[in-house]
Amino acid sequence: MSAQCKLVALGALIFFLLVSYGSCTRIVNFNASHITADPYWVAARATWYGAPTGAGPYDNGGACGFKNVNLPPFSAMTSCGNQPLFKDGKGCGSCYQIRCVNHPACSGNPETVMITDMNYYPVAKYHFDLSGTAFGAMAQPGRNNELRHAGIIDIQFRRVPCIYPGQTVTFHIEHGSNPNYLAVLVEFEDGDGDVVQVDIMEANSGWWTPMRESWGSIWRMDSKRRLQGPFSLRITNESGERLVAYQVIPANWAPNTYYRSNIQYEAFGSAAGQAIGFGSAVGLVISSAAGLHTVITGIIGLICLVLYHLHGIEVPQF
Repeated sequence: MSAQCKLVALGALIFFLLVSYGSCTRIVNFNASHITADPYWVAARATWYGAPTGAGPYDNGGACGFKNVNLPPFSAMTSCGNQPLFKDGKGCGSCYQIRCVNHPACSGNPETVMITDMNYYPVAKYHFDLSGTAFGAMAQPGRNNELRHAGIIDIQFRRVPCIYPGQTVTFHIEHGSNPNYLAVLVEFEDGDGDVVQVDIMEANSGWWTPMRESWGSIWRMDSKRRLQGPFSLRITNESGERLVAYQVIPANWAPNTYYRSNIQYEAFGSAAGQAIGFGSAVGLVISSAAGLHTVITGIIGLICLVLYHLHGIEVPQF
């Protein structure tokens, strides 16, 4: 077996061992099969609050500013997150699969929840304070109340993409907004589900001005002069992907009003599905960073191994 073919074969083995066993590589691209194939879960603890079959807070909102989280698309599958999950508000809207363990009422099946509030009194490094609905959803059929009576349970979690079927990114003008002050809630982002920066362009000014994070997923623009609509908004998610909603807020905008854009992230086009380095958690290693050359090298290396071990044939050098 030629030295070059041996080297390529070794490269192939390393490549496929990485695929099989994971590494600390950050995922760049992924798809649905990546998520379902990811065996890595992170240990956490869960509690619940509010009504047993409610959405958490009594006002159906929380520290992220989302409205009507008891209704679709949130459907009460919500959670407070402690700081590593809430991220000073920049984790608002992130989606996680959770499953409970070590309790006889646990189904072991994953359920998806969204971060909509802040958990100020964590009982573990990663603590999901769930709505009663979300907590009970982890139970076996008919054992929801039994699980809720446990109070604090062990769970496992992993980050997954958010998917809001039929929804586009939506902007809500908050109460108190006026010609010199504009506060905007950003909702329903597929993929990462979160927003780490919002920029605004007035009328046809031609330049972007960064908005300031007010609280949760609400961003504001303060001005000593009258703001000139219509407004375009540019949002950036945790993966650094940007979307622009041109003139999404009209010149005659009004407070307490929703403005729906025609833009949306690709649910499987960002890094939301990775296990994002929690503790010793590892994500999938296949990514665009691997490069086409690496894949081709791996395939050629496997051909080398198969041909040599089956027939003693060496692949010519190239």
